[in-house]
Amino acid sequence: MKTTLTHVAGLCFVATGAIAETSTLTIYTYDGFNSDWGPGPQIEANFEAECACDLEFIAAGDGASVLSRLKLEGANTDADIVLGLDTNLTADAAATGLFAASGVSATYDLPIEWSDDTFVPFDWGYFAFVAGKDVDAPANFRELAASDLKIVIQDPRSSTPGLGLVLWVEAAYGDEAGSIWADLADNIVTVTPGWSEAYGLFLEGEADAVLSYTTSPAYHLIAEGDDSKTSWAFDEGHYMQVEVAAKVASTDVPELADAFLAFMTTEGFQSVIPTTNWMYPAVTPAAGLPEGFETLVTPSTALLLSSENAAAKSGPAIDAWRSALAQ
Repeated sequence: MKTTLTHVAGLCFVATGAIAETSTLTIYTYDGFNSDWGPGPQIEANFEAECACDLEFIAAGDGASVLSRLKLEGANTDADIVLGLDTNLTADAAATGLFAASGVSATYDLPIEWSDDTFVPFDWGYFAFVAGKDVDAPANFRELAASDLKIVIQDPRSSTPGLGLVLWVEAAYGDEAGSIWADLADNIVTVTPGWSEAYGLFLEGEADAVLSYTTSPAYHLIAEGDDSKTSWAFDEGHYMQVEVAAKVASTDVPELADAFLAFMTTEGFQSVIPTTNWMYPAVTPAAGLPEGFETLVTPSTALLLSSENAAAKSGPAIDAWRSALAQ
């Protein structure tokens, strides 16, 4: 793997020793990333070992909430980088004018081509409902709606998984999305602001399944030695998520921000992702994926709207979701 900013971190810090010794890099991210069990603490340690700087992660809710906070703060934000948006939000994010190109590129192991010079991908996965293996799995959204199964989902206005879900239904069903939501309404136990709250309710037994990722069962298998969880494979396909980070245009440490974005494509970052964020890394580590990832469900069909289409369809898709759940 090679980036266009080869050795950028070293060059930056050698040339600007004062910055390396005194600068703080502030990164807004989502709650799970900066949790004790998330990748934040280990990535912070790995980057600080190279930069001799102070890396500060600030959790700001779920991914969509992070962007909302940045919009409110504008150019006066304390953030130097925003980490945790996805391709459903990048067109909206770019339109704010609050982000700047970093010039980072890499040989990514993504299922799609990547050519964006502003938003740097760091992991990816497929949305899915996670449940116990003892639960009879529906084959699609229609079967789920016809069942008595109870699910917990996330709010698409604050959560990237929640937004991914409404766009999943939109991509799979188009004009029929509204009727799918109307039929699903009585299956939904509650709608949470973010992923962490929803997954916690599922683990507490409040629902049969939770909106999460096909990779989530790997956590239970690898970290807990528990193989009782699985993800449902839907025959209409699964919506894909690619998570990204980007430099805030108003940062006063642009070289340090660029150095971190380049670091994101290296082993010090990517090797942490599979067993802390429980997603597929954007650049596969030299050691490969951990044992257990080979057991995960692989969707037969991958669904993904372009960032422009996602921006155009998000509002109507959320309106259809809200209208159905309000009945």
